Amino acid sequence: MPPPVTTVDDALLLACRRGEPAAQHQLYRLLAYRLMGVCLRYCPSRSEAEDALQNTFVKIFTRLDQYRGQGPFEAWARRIAVNTSLHAVEQHRLRHPVAGGDVLDDLAHDLPSAEPSALEHLATADLLALLAKLPPGYRTVLNLYAVEGYSHQEIGQLLGISAGTSKSQLARGRRLLETRLAAQHSPQLP
Repeated sequence: MPPPVTTVDDALLLACRRGEPAAQHQLYRLLAYRLMGVCLRYCPSRSEAEDALQNTFVKIFTRLDQYRGQGPFEAWARRIAVNTSLHAVEQHRLRHPVAGGDVLDDLAHDLPSAEPSALEHLATADLLALLAKLPPGYRTVLNLYAVEGYSHQEIGQLLGISAGTSKSQLARGRRLLETRLAAQHSPQLP
């Protein structure tokens, strides 16, 4: 069960800036659950998401002086988690190259649309599991656009791709997700 949503106040941030361990621990407890959710949506494995979360907090604590109080602190921390996770995904891709490209990436643009009712029968856990199985490019763009609210221009800048490529990856990812949803919820013949 997630911890209750609590905003980070200025007194806590000031104590963290002074390097007080109790304050840092409290900030970690307030944000870790939600930021881990961000990391899990991008990273290819739980262990890499845990590493990304660790690196996120290192960056948060070492860059507290860069937070200017413009907008909620939680949003600032979330952006760090997204960028850290994207960096982890890139590092994973460089360590584990896929020979000949990803077959699913190549095939997904030809997939038909699914029945819109498939989403209605899906639990959140099922959706997250399906998202996790999408090819990394599709999953990343879908998360950045649909979950994080980034524009295609911003996604392009973050990932080093064009806005058009971002739009294409989003459309292909949605089609692949819809197809998998329809397959998961179609009646199985005996």
